Amino acid sequence: MTASAQAHPEPLAEAASLRRLGHDLASPREQIESTFLAVGARLAEGAAMLNGVTRVFEALPAELESPELLDASTRLAEVGQQARAISALFATEQADLSRLVTVVSTAEHPIAELRRTVKMMGIVAINARVVAAGVVGDSDDFDVFTTDIASLSETATATIQAFTTAYRRLTEEVGNAARQRSQFENTHADTLDKLASGMDGALADLARQRAISVQGSAETGRVTRQVVSRIAGAVMALQVGDATRQRIEHVEAGITALADLIEGGTLPDHETVIARASFGGLQVAQLSAAADAFEGDVAEAGNALRDLARDAKAILVQSHATYGQTGDSSLATLSQAVSHAARVLRDCESERSKLEQVATAVLGTVEILLNHVEAVQEIEANMRLVSLNAAVKCAQLGPRGAALNVIATQLRELTGETVSAAEAAMAGLREAAGLAKSFGAAANGDTAGRVGHLEQEASSSLVLLQSVDKALATALGTLDRDGPNVIKLLGVAAETFTDQAAISEIMRDLQLQLVAECPESDAAPLSPPIAEALALHRNRYTMDAERRIHEQIFGADMAAAPAVEDQPAPAEQDDDIFF
Repeated sequence: MTASAQAHPEPLAEAASLRRLGHDLASPREQIESTFLAVGARLAEGAAMLNGVTRVFEALPAELESPELLDASTRLAEVGQQARAISALFATEQADLSRLVTVVSTAEHPIAELRRTVKMMGIVAINARVVAAGVVGDSDDFDVFTTDIASLSETATATIQAFTTAYRRLTEEVGNAARQRSQFENTHADTLDKLASGMDGALADLARQRAISVQGSAETGRVTRQVVSRIAGAVMALQVGDATRQRIEHVEAGITALADLIEGGTLPDHETVIARASFGGLQVAQLSAAADAFEGDVAEAGNALRDLARDAKAILVQSHATYGQTGDSSLATLSQAVSHAARVLRDCESERSKLEQVATAVLGTVEILLNHVEAVQEIEANMRLVSLNAAVKCAQLGPRGAALNVIATQLRELTGETVSAAEAAMAGLREAAGLAKSFGAAANGDTAGRVGHLEQEASSSLVLLQSVDKALATALGTLDRDGPNVIKLLGVAAETFTDQAAISEIMRDLQLQLVAECPESDAAPLSPPIAEALALHRNRYTMDAERRIHEQIFGADMAAAPAVEDQPAPAEQDDDIFF
């Protein structure tokens, strides 16, 4: 221990107590510094996120109002109109196909009669052979007759069998086509009309969304940027932490300066009391004012951040109200409608191609049947000729040829029935051929490829819609990802400010300890050493608030400090920004 310490044991203890008090002030100062740095980092992160959200949403109107999208919407509207026209065309084709089934089926009865007649011809031909064998003396002549009849009967039978086979094939083809079309109609009953109506509705929703998006995005951008600006203001307000830190540092320096005065041992006891009262009272006032300002500014900042969190949440809600949830926008609905339209139109094109196949098959089969009818007509002519010759021969024989003459007459009648039945069958089949030609004309006429073209239009428009919808989904995804994070960051920052009450309590406790260390004394003039120390201390102030407190206690006459060599320049006088 030095001689000075031995001479002044009490001042040394008092100085040490003050230094411990000043040291204790470092804790709230450091807490304030670290806390406000963390809050500032969170606010900067939140502002960056909101700026990203703003940029994404401000770009959406350009996507939703692009010429390409407008053109796609126009084309899709045309697809809807054409879909209705194709629906009407399908209804007509369905009616024609039903008529084709009916017409083809009407040939069933004449063909059955044809088969019956040809069968009877075969029986009569056998009877003719038997009867001709009983005619004595003229068997050779009648053998020619019966042979011709038998040959013509066999030819007729083969022809009718081929005719029947071709007809059954035609019936099966037409029936299968009708069943397939019926299944298609059952599956897609009113599909095209509903599809067109659905697309009209989706396009109308899209148009409304485009109009809303312009205003909504502008509003979202405005509010978001406002929030970002307020966050920036909150970041500036965080300088209250730096201001409080500086003020605590100055109080620490004041306590240290007082400890130095007391520890120096140059002051008489009564001046030591004055120094503690004046110097210490000044620090008490400064610390009290710093705590008051800190409490007020922190409460205000906390409330502002909670308001910002609510505003950010409102932005999230408003954006979802404007654009919908991810995958639930008007574009998403329209994309689904167009995708469905493309599938249905593709099915329609496939179904219409089947009609062309049916038409080709019907025309080919009818052509074959016409050839068979010509063969029947030729058989009828030959059979009639043979029968007439037989009748003439039988007339020459008198009563002996009567039975054979009856048979010849029956053959003539049967052959006539054969031709009539064939013609009756072909009457309906010719109408079937006419219907088949109309199917072929439809498949190769003005409507040819219309369905396929519409499917291509729908598909190409769908690609563009999906691209725009993807951009919207990305924007909503960004909002869903960053929006809650911003809200959380702002909430945590607000709660951090709420926790600053503990720091304020520490400052108040230290203030009370300082009051105890530096009790008030009777008013007395300040000695030069005390006045000089106070003036030097005043030079440390960086805020007008500190200077005003100093002057309120000691007056404006002490504003000027004595010249001191190597005194660092005071910091920038910018406290009015904060207070």
